[in-house]
Amino acid sequence: MDDDGTRGVRGSSADRVPGPALPPPPTTPPRVPAPAVGPDPAATPVEQRPTRPGPASPAAQPAPGAPVDAWLRTPRPPQEPGVWRYGYTPPPPEEPEGVSNRSLLVGALISLLSALLLWSLWRNGYLPYRLVPLKLFTPGEWWNPGTSGGPRTIEGSDALTVYEAILFGLLAYGCGRIGNFSELFRRHVADRGQPFLAVAAAAAAGLTQLLVWKETLPVVRPVLVLVASVAGGEIYQSQTVVNVIYAVIAAAVLYPFARLGRWRELIAARRGTAVPAPSGTAAAPAAATSADQWPELRTAGWTDAADTLTAEARTGRMNDVDVARLRHAWALATRRPDRLAPLAEAVLRTGGAAALHPSGHRDLPRRGARHDVLTGQVRIGRCADDPHNPYVRRGTGLALEPALLGTSLLAVGPPGAGKTARLIRPVVEALALRALAGQAAVLAVGGAGAPLGPDDAFDVVVRLGHPGSAHDIDLYGGTTDPDEAAAVLAEGLVGDVGSLDSRRAATVLAQLLGPYRAAHGHFPSVPELRELLDGTPAALTGLRASLEAAGHHAMLRELDARSRQAGGPGDPAPALADRVALLDRPAFTGFFATGPDARPFSLRALGQHPLRVRVDLPERGHAEASRLLTRLLLAQFTAITAARTDTTLFACLVLDDATHAVTAETVRGIRRLRSVNAGAVLALRTVDDVPETLHTPLLGAVGCTAAFSGITTWDGKRFAEAWGKEWVETREVAQHTVFADQPFTRALHALRKLVTGKAVTTDAVTVRQVERERWSASELAYAVPAGHAVIRLATVEGEHAPPLLVHLDG
Repeated sequence: MDDDGTRGVRGSSADRVPGPALPPPPTTPPRVPAPAVGPDPAATPVEQRPTRPGPASPAAQPAPGAPVDAWLRTPRPPQEPGVWRYGYTPPPPEEPEGVSNRSLLVGALISLLSALLLWSLWRNGYLPYRLVPLKLFTPGEWWNPGTSGGPRTIEGSDALTVYEAILFGLLAYGCGRIGNFSELFRRHVADRGQPFLAVAAAAAAGLTQLLVWKETLPVVRPVLVLVASVAGGEIYQSQTVVNVIYAVIAAAVLYPFARLGRWRELIAARRGTAVPAPSGTAAAPAAATSADQWPELRTAGWTDAADTLTAEARTGRMNDVDVARLRHAWALATRRPDRLAPLAEAVLRTGGAAALHPSGHRDLPRRGARHDVLTGQVRIGRCADDPHNPYVRRGTGLALEPALLGTSLLAVGPPGAGKTARLIRPVVEALALRALAGQAAVLAVGGAGAPLGPDDAFDVVVRLGHPGSAHDIDLYGGTTDPDEAAAVLAEGLVGDVGSLDSRRAATVLAQLLGPYRAAHGHFPSVPELRELLDGTPAALTGLRASLEAAGHHAMLRELDARSRQAGGPGDPAPALADRVALLDRPAFTGFFATGPDARPFSLRALGQHPLRVRVDLPERGHAEASRLLTRLLLAQFTAITAARTDTTLFACLVLDDATHAVTAETVRGIRRLRSVNAGAVLALRTVDDVPETLHTPLLGAVGCTAAFSGITTWDGKRFAEAWGKEWVETREVAQHTVFADQPFTRALHALRKLVTGKAVTTDAVTVRQVERERWSASELAYAVPAGHAVIRLATVEGEHAPPLLVHLDG
């Protein structure tokens, strides 16, 4: 193992990048990922090192011949927060609540029978004044006298023929609209697809043609009359013209059925040919191919480098992480022109392996979730088809990305609900991919054995309390300022003690840490700090002698002040000593070293390098010490990220179990993370694992919350209050008994009651707008199925999505 020249010492310094925790991987370049995997588009600059690239995960590799350029060209349209954008297609417009099939069929039948009755009454002359409109627009000599007099001349007969055809057309159109025949055709014919659609249309076309040529439908004679009136009757002396007219009539009758039956598409599919696309969409694929041509390099004039990357992408010698890493590296190089030429030369020399991550890895050993590197998303589930979810979100994928994690995420659910496997691990995996692309740094903290990922997926693995751990942790966060170290350490030690002021505890620690560092050049180790807090005479006397010998009079005054305050009422030193004693155990011997030769890993490196760090806590044998260390890591992370000057690197802390880790100060720190490009993911079994006074501040500090199935109504109430209310439309139906006044009506009502057993009633419907909770406490406790969670998301920019019921697929 490469310890950067510190063999035999756990850890690495904060000012340089730790080496890989495992031997260098083989030289085989990774193959292209499946077109559904990857997180993120840009990456921080990564120093190129001569280490060999690591292999891609077999689970993430597609079948041979699946080039990354096709994955690169897949559309990713901008969407609402949390929508899985890779290959997203919007759902069809929401249809209003449709009429039942029975009502639709009955309505169509009644409309058809009514139309047939009207047409029969018309043809048989039972409708009075039926010819009056026609006589108003034609010469009077064409008609017999009287309102019901028929045609007198041939011209009148021809006009009546055309008039009847027009009325028949209007009647057929009105019958179709009133009977909703279009919806009937869509449901029972068109939705069944081909070839049923074509066969049904052909049968209807044959029946219509038969009725037309039998002159049951007034089509042929009106057409012949109109042609004769326009071109003259002599035109029918030519049999060829007559045949042409009949052919045109037959084609005109068949054309609507051919369109409805989609005969052209069916014939093209049978022949194996495609119907040409409209001209407006023909240019879309050509424009999409520009993504894999590396236009940013070509615009800058580096066409050779762009051709090299294009060839590597098409031949499968690049993966999605390479694309994201090189794109971001080039974007950063454009801000510093002196780095453009070296980057382009590295691309020409090594292709997709240019600007590697310091570990030399180009992918994770294996992936368990679906990632999209270009957008930085990891898919964690699918929005359920539930009335609580908006229509446009039902069935769409739900994904997390840095823009969401930057507001921090709180996940609450009982053991076994799937918080770790279906949420925490995919997030850690996505952040690790971003780190390989040079865009993020991740610190994952969990119990020993927690499934946060294999060891070779991290650059630094700290196993506290394990003698084989290659790395250590710095209790003081890598700082040299005693006051800063005391403030963070006080939060970690006694931040959960409500009766103890952490500021007084920080003052006590500063009164000891400052003098000790001035005398020895470093902070005290855990046993030494315990002795100082206990007020051991030998430890205090030795420290005083060292300060007097070095002439640190200011630090002597600090030590004297500590001596005067020791043992007084409300002195936090005993409580601090008791907490430090939890770390002064045989299992932690050799850990938390602070001597001149000790170089423990410091969280300060997370703000400087794209590191992947995992900390395993000894929860089984040292549960209280694990909670103390978790609280300390959270306090260090919030303090260090808030003090960063360069915030281009996204830093994220993931706590698999944040029980008793949240304090008032860390809540304020979590609220500041979104402004410094950082975030925290906290998992809790119940909200009661946080002090009651911090329930509301914590839910207000995080932008993303997830309530897993199985939470209690008490937890559900807190989420319901945090998510607020919305206006909904309600319908109230009141049934009133109908009292009849007439004897015949009363008899009918009595007969109906005798048959149905119910009195005759009428419904009074009241529709109004009311304000209701998006999810009630009872619904969160009892209506969320197993394997689901209700997730509310918000971005750093302020966009937000309503709480969504999500089926988690991990």
